[in-house]
Amino acid sequence: MISSLTGTLTRKTPTEVVITVQGVGYSVLIPVSTFETLGAQGSQVLLHTHLHVREDALVLYGFATEQERTMFRILLSVNGIGPRMAQGILSGIAVADLKDHILSGNTGALTTIPGVGRKTAERLVVELREKLGKSDFVFSPATAHADSVSANRTEAAMALVSLGYSRQAAEHALAAAFMELAGESTPSLELLLKTALKHASRQ
Repeated sequence: MISSLTGTLTRKTPTEVVITVQGVGYSVLIPVSTFETLGAQGSQVLLHTHLHVREDALVLYGFATEQERTMFRILLSVNGIGPRMAQGILSGIAVADLKDHILSGNTGALTTIPGVGRKTAERLVVELREKLGKSDFVFSPATAHADSVSANRTEAAMALVSLGYSRQAAEHALAAAFMELAGESTPSLELLLKTALKHASRQ
């Protein structure tokens, strides 16, 4: 079991990175929330990992915090949610907010997460409310920086959808925008939306 990786960030995209450890490059799938916390290529990073075993492959998922990995594993326990969907959910909302929405039964807020429809939102509440309520694990609120980035990302996604783009197209455009703006510490909503629209128009 690979529990964590510490090494050099050799390559990064909003959904996948390559971490080189003692000459071996590990391909790791990540949520956008983790991408937003990573440094520049060539920097040293630590990722908490989850190894998903398939019949045809071993797939590593990586997370910037233990909280993200814990929520990822909790999401996998929900009927119909696989690792790719769990990765997508964590890309669209902070773990503390996700827990709050599930505990309060706020399915409306859950459906604003790209890829989460009404039935999936209801399953999350039904299957996880009790489990998260009893959990001793504390999902602390995001830092001010992460919270600001997350809020801008959510508002930009809503703006793109209101302009007629599908949720999937909006997410792809935002992922491309974050990649282009990787040098920006906290891109403003205006800059993020303007950059995402540039990429969305190419689709």
